[in-house]
Amino acid sequence: MAVYAIGDVQGCFDELQALLDLIRFDPAHDHLWFAGDLVNRGPKSLETLRFIGNLGSGASSVLGDRDLHLFAMALCQPLDNGAQTLDAILRAPDRDELIDWLRRQPLLHHDATLGFTMVHAGLPPQWDLQQAQTCAHEVESMLRSDRLVEFIAHMYGNKPARWSGELSGWKRLRFIVNCFTRLRFCDAKGRIKLKHKGPPGSQPESLLPWFEIPGRASRDLNIVFGHWSTLGPRDDPGIYPIDSACLWGGQLTALRIDTTPQRFNLSCPQLVAPG
Repeated sequence: MAVYAIGDVQGCFDELQALLDLIRFDPAHDHLWFAGDLVNRGPKSLETLRFIGNLGSGASSVLGDRDLHLFAMALCQPLDNGAQTLDAILRAPDRDELIDWLRRQPLLHHDATLGFTMVHAGLPPQWDLQQAQTCAHEVESMLRSDRLVEFIAHMYGNKPARWSGELSGWKRLRFIVNCFTRLRFCDAKGRIKLKHKGPPGSQPESLLPWFEIPGRASRDLNIVFGHWSTLGPRDDPGIYPIDSACLWGGQLTALRIDTTPQRFNLSCPQLVAPG
């Protein structure tokens, strides 16, 4: 059995199918990991969501910020004009089943046998695996509860910026969501900085990529993640970014992780202009 981790699809269904052809994916034997942001912005979010959901136990996925955005569009007042690429899902006859499937996906996936952990964006420097799993479960329980609409109303925002075990309520849950789905940079004190979205080197000197913070508690993990399309491949031990900017005319990446890690890249047409 081969196991492949795939970067942000974001509704690029045709490109996903081409990538699966490239790696000769066999649904009877192989397993796919998806690093979140399954939907939004690309032209075929509905087809993407149906396909991955229908893989059943043949796929493992984590939630990204675009997936959480779908919950907001489906259950609350639209927040911006990004809903247009989600219209097909929102109007689909199986919309409720699709959204129910998506809200049952985790924020973190860990396979002790393979020795890999997957999140969409990153982990704050204070969290080891156990703390990350605990925090993920807190938000996952809320997403699957009858308080989802209330949670969405408090989900958006950039603060608090630093982890503390004393955080509680909506502030605690918001911090957890921001780390798992939006994180790129931190400062030396471990505060997350969410406004800076460019590649390493574009940020203020006081900031570092989250995985370069000295003393990071998760440094013993092999972490697969998406979200950061401008990051590019890295040589950092245990760090495996796989969002290669498919949507923006880059590539869609599959990383084989059941053996010595090997990247497979599919060149993609530009479907959305940056900015």
